[in-house]
Amino acid sequence: MRKEKLIVIGNGMAGIRAVEEIISLSPEIFDITVFGSEPHPNYNRILLSKVLQGDTSVEDITLNDWNWYEENDITLYIEEKVISIDSINQEIRTDQGKIEFYDKLIIATGSLPFILPIPGVEKEGVTTFRDISDTNQMVKASQQYKKAAVIGGGLLGLEAARGLLNLGMDVTVVHLSSYLMERQLDLTAGKLLQQELEQQGMSFLLEKQTQEITGHERVEGLKFSDGNLLETDFVVMAAGIRPNTELAQKAGLHINRGIVVNDYMETSSANIYAVGECAEHKGMVYGLVAPLYEQGKVLAKTICGGDVRPYQGSVLSTQLKVSGVDVFSAGDFIEDEQKKSIKVFDEQDGIYKKIVLKGNQIVGAVLFGDSRDGNRLFSMIQKQQDVSEVEKISILQPISGQGSGSLVASMSADDIVCGCNGVSKGTIVEAIQNQGCTSVDELKACTSASRSCGGCKPLVAELLQHTLGSEFDGAAQKEAICGCTSLSRDEVVEEIRAKGLSHTREVMNVLGWSNEEGCSKCRPALNYYLGMVNPTGYVDERESRFVNERMHANIQKDGTYSVVPRMYGGVTNADDLRRIADVVDKYNIPLVKVTGGQRLDLFGVKKEDLPLVWEELDMPSGYAYGKSLRTVKTCVGEQFCRFGTQDSMGVGIALEKKFEGLWTPHKVKMAVSACPRSCAESGFKDIGFIGIDGGWEIYVGGNGGTHLRGGDLLYKVKTDEELMEITGAYLQYYRETANYLERTSAWIERIGIKNVQAILDNVEERKKLNLRIDEALSTYRDPWKEIVENKQAKKELFETVVTS
Repeated sequence: MRKEKLIVIGNGMAGIRAVEEIISLSPEIFDITVFGSEPHPNYNRILLSKVLQGDTSVEDITLNDWNWYEENDITLYIEEKVISIDSINQEIRTDQGKIEFYDKLIIATGSLPFILPIPGVEKEGVTTFRDISDTNQMVKASQQYKKAAVIGGGLLGLEAARGLLNLGMDVTVVHLSSYLMERQLDLTAGKLLQQELEQQGMSFLLEKQTQEITGHERVEGLKFSDGNLLETDFVVMAAGIRPNTELAQKAGLHINRGIVVNDYMETSSANIYAVGECAEHKGMVYGLVAPLYEQGKVLAKTICGGDVRPYQGSVLSTQLKVSGVDVFSAGDFIEDEQKKSIKVFDEQDGIYKKIVLKGNQIVGAVLFGDSRDGNRLFSMIQKQQDVSEVEKISILQPISGQGSGSLVASMSADDIVCGCNGVSKGTIVEAIQNQGCTSVDELKACTSASRSCGGCKPLVAELLQHTLGSEFDGAAQKEAICGCTSLSRDEVVEEIRAKGLSHTREVMNVLGWSNEEGCSKCRPALNYYLGMVNPTGYVDERESRFVNERMHANIQKDGTYSVVPRMYGGVTNADDLRRIADVVDKYNIPLVKVTGGQRLDLFGVKKEDLPLVWEELDMPSGYAYGKSLRTVKTCVGEQFCRFGTQDSMGVGIALEKKFEGLWTPHKVKMAVSACPRSCAESGFKDIGFIGIDGGWEIYVGGNGGTHLRGGDLLYKVKTDEELMEITGAYLQYYRETANYLERTSAWIERIGIKNVQAILDNVEERKKLNLRIDEALSTYRDPWKEIVENKQAKKELFETVVTS
């Protein structure tokens, strides 16, 4: 039976959540294609502020990685926009010329940042805060400029301001209202928040209307309607969002503020649905994640033909931590003639609580400084609970009253614990009692509780402890490697060693994985840990690797691949360059680019041409796709440079040849600079070497990405031999103690540079580490040559595998 063609326009949280629900209900009905305008898989936009603030990485906020799309047979086109919809012929057209038929179409185009219509918005140095690209731009600006202005004192503006403050900028928040976050807080809570943020270093200009952004080509300041000026080098527009309806409007769909939908998320055109921030239901457009997920569930049941409870709109609630301060609001929290409030204010501890009642029903609430009662109050608002028999002040619970344990005990089974994902107390308790969940991570995997903003994680933990009672194991609340198990990384590695486990499925079976197939998070991790523990005896499981490592090339958005041949130390020769040029011509490779690691990247290679390209290049794989040593960047060194004190090219080549093909928890980049001028940017690499008179300085834990981090000085050594010995021991210690997908920068912060130095100071331990890394390196064989010589592998990978 032919699968129906489902196209989803938008790769964001709302659209992909609807797809998740569809797959859960009817995994075999649809052939699914997703178009996304960004170059990333589905990620948690709520946590972008944590990336900006340096608390996490883009990888850590990914909700569904590349493997998820592949495992669910979803075709994903990134950086490709749908530009028109033909609802008569049921076709869409993209900006890259694709024309695709659909049986069902979901529009999930989200929202666009509101740009103030004032002179100067086009100037360099003005940005919004909406996606990863904006985040990267803000990080880059912080490295060059010192004064930032954020226009907008709502949640997004304050998160941007906190991030820029963390990045070392002087930040002024400009806001039109008389207090902050007026959509989520009342006047008292807004003023309390301002006081707290001022103590953290933010400045505020309230009741200010920005009239113009001044400067020539680049922003130099803001001019306000009252005539005052503010000098600034950088401006972030965070003045609100508006539904992205342009595509739907061109297609002739009914548009008001958003794309108008009914109770089943159906638009005015047959077989076209809308969900998320672009959709308007009964006059409401929602910007919070919880309503969007509720819509996704209704849409999935509608499109799969199941029993559907119509969407009736959402009661809004917001539970947040703004710059370390807990805030909560829900419902209608502003008093008027019909609505009266009850308030508790502890000025000493900075805690403010308010409920708003209409007759004998709670209709709204605001909490500041202590939001633990938020879920309970939100549940009462949703239920329209009659509180006529309750002493009203007790609803707020005295701040010094009952503890958090009694809070979860007092919640009813249908009280919502995770507002983002609509997970009730009853659902979590059922997962604990009947599905054997014993940790927060297992509950997240099983129920999705705490999967989005994470604000409910403490409550989930309390509920877990309360439900398990004496069976609750506090020691078991460590971070599991994934939701398929309660075991941590260290426990899994120890079990592999102790039991002599040799295959990923054996690990899952022996160690009691809840999902016998594992998941896209644990399978690659187990594959790495098995190879790390037993490098000479373990046979690599290709199917447990990410798609790029499986194909030994980087997949691009159009389905072609990029190929990076190894150039040791960034040094090449005429013969290699001629071979590269000949291959480029023969296989019509459209782009050759010099990488940041001093190599040549060949873009646009067809999948079926990869083995032929590798064979004719006759060069080793550069591992540009791998969690491994990528490259060793070098300056020209003492042979040519007037300032060079050491042979940087020679050392770089020796390092790259020594550690070539070494699998590591995450990618590793090195650089060798012949003098303290550090032209190879050695201070911002995983391992960097800087030549000094009479030796080398070794820096570790650097990161030049979004979370910029300068390397820590690990050692000063006198000889190249010492340099190699320290590097080998350091790399092996990282291999043996880091979590899979943990960069050296995060690992060194977690472990501590002094602890690493203490290990390496022990000469005997250093020798043992080097012996173990030498054993791992002894198994290296160039993967390109291996596939070229292996007809079976060539057939399996490049003739039968479908990737997208």
